[in-house]
Amino acid sequence: MRPPHGLRHHRSIMSDTSFEHLSPEQFRAAGYALIDWLVDYRARVAELPVKSPLAPGDVRAQLPPAAPEQGTDFKAILEDVERIIVPGLMHWQSPNFFGYFPANASPPSILGDLLSSGLGVQGMLWLTSPACTELESHVLDWLVDALGLPQRFKTTTAGGGVIQDSASSATLCALLAARERIADYTVRQQGVPPGLVAYCSEETHSSLDKAVSIAGIGRAQLRKIATDERLAMRVDALAAAIAADRAAGLTPFFVCATIGTTSSLAIDPVREIAALCQAEGLWLHVDGAMAGSATLCPEYRHLNDGMEGVDSYCFNPHKWLLTNFDCDCFFVADREPLIRALTVLPEYLRNDATAGGEAIDYRDWQIPLGRRFRALKLWFVLRSYGLEALRSFIRQHLALAEEFAQWVTEDSRFELVAPRSLNLICFRLKGSDQENQRLLKRLNDSGRLFMSHTVIGGRYALRFCIGQTYTTREHVVEAWRLITAL
Repeated sequence: MRPPHGLRHHRSIMSDTSFEHLSPEQFRAAGYALIDWLVDYRARVAELPVKSPLAPGDVRAQLPPAAPEQGTDFKAILEDVERIIVPGLMHWQSPNFFGYFPANASPPSILGDLLSSGLGVQGMLWLTSPACTELESHVLDWLVDALGLPQRFKTTTAGGGVIQDSASSATLCALLAARERIADYTVRQQGVPPGLVAYCSEETHSSLDKAVSIAGIGRAQLRKIATDERLAMRVDALAAAIAADRAAGLTPFFVCATIGTTSSLAIDPVREIAALCQAEGLWLHVDGAMAGSATLCPEYRHLNDGMEGVDSYCFNPHKWLLTNFDCDCFFVADREPLIRALTVLPEYLRNDATAGGEAIDYRDWQIPLGRRFRALKLWFVLRSYGLEALRSFIRQHLALAEEFAQWVTEDSRFELVAPRSLNLICFRLKGSDQENQRLLKRLNDSGRLFMSHTVIGGRYALRFCIGQTYTTREHVVEAWRLITAL
């Protein structure tokens, strides 16, 4: 009897296919080779040009026009990484990287991330890997205590913490929760009511501009509040803006304060802002993306002043806590508005644990459905170093920043553009903006360090941020020598 036509066709396809995975031994050998390469790369990264010298299109010009028809030996792939990829990198892990804010990584974190990739967990529900959910809840509860945050941010209360990919996503989630709460949980069905207004300072990260666009609030409904001489939000100006909007028939509903703004690490007066938000019924979100890690040190817990009055808070261990990107810790004082804003439960996700309310389903705490096992790398870092060593790591950078700021003030050619805040120094030549632009270009084009810039009070400023994993005093001293020489 002849087989059905479809089955004959299926066998024909299979007989023409030569698909094979790496064998266990081949996988082991490739893994060892990759780890060896990474260890060697991190050992030599200080000698590489921090900023890539390539021009736009240079990397693509070295790649074949079409994907390969036949598989490539792993050794050849690694050789192409060295030949094509490495020259096209900004070396964020260089100890001579002083730009933006750091995205530091450490060996324990890299191994934790490798383990996460190897396990291949999709932790959308508690059911889809209980360890993925419960480790995350527990590690974030650890951080509440380690950072001196309010107990109501713990998952053992009505609030809790979750790992987002970045502070941008955390801010968007906070905005959506606030939007749902102010509209009495009708937005998901009826759409965004008109007239909602959000507030931030002139120095707030641009992610809020994007968030109000995505959330349907509109950038015209985002008020940028004036700052004081320390570039912190003025509470009197915020109160006046809220009053004016109410008088105009609009609905104020959300404020974003910042502990450590992007340009200058300015600190908004959270306690005073929180009191105003509570009186006015506004959701207060606090972005501590860079500076939040400093509160691991008890002497910097004053940065948390007023945190007991906020609705949500986030900070990024992937900036200054030795955990490689992406890892943002997002805390809410009350999880209900967040979950009600984001939950969707199709039939194929229903299960007993979810129905019984016995477990957290982190899919309801974020924008996407799927989620990686990010808690592993943070857990590896906390366990491998311990809080004492992590505090020492942060204190070393703070001491170096204080010393660098002193060098700037003692050199008559330079000036501070803003007060030093934590590990960031904003300074400039006492000259024109064009002279400062030329200096920064020469420094970065040298390949010996990388810095970024900002504009403060209408003046072009150089930003020198000390937070990279392997940066020591030697690297900071050499950077200052190069700056003063050029």
